[in-house]
Amino acid sequence: MAFWHDKPLAALSQAEWESLCDGCGKCCLHKLEDEDTGEIHYTDVACRMLDLTTARCKRYPERKRYVANCTVLTAKNIESFAWMPSTCAYRLLAEGKDLPDWHPLVTGDPASTLAAGQTVAGRAVDERVAGDFEDHIVSWPE
Repeated sequence: MAFWHDKPLAALSQAEWESLCDGCGKCCLHKLEDEDTGEIHYTDVACRMLDLTTARCKRYPERKRYVANCTVLTAKNIESFAWMPSTCAYRLLAEGKDLPDWHPLVTGDPASTLAAGQTVAGRAVDERVAGDFEDHIVSWPE
């Protein structure tokens, strides 16, 4: 049986925790919250640290040093991140659901997220050139 079936999120090792990330880059897209409804809207505007070709953070280990408001997911705070994409392994497991068929831990292939069309690679815009984020609201991250 796979470790994500056997252990609660809080019991995962750091390596197991990190391996849950499918590398989609969706969490690195800017989101806008509707002030009236609280609804979260995804944009195709990516953090400046995101490599738009690979959908991976350019400075992952030290990302907080470069982007002070970068969100670091942990087993302790994952429950408060309902804004994470519906395909996010952390969110899925926190909700008692299983990983999608295309997840690298399921397929054994680190490129399966890209092959399934589930990454922001080639679809996102760098925040430094995006202009008004409201002009970049998209529905595809879900």
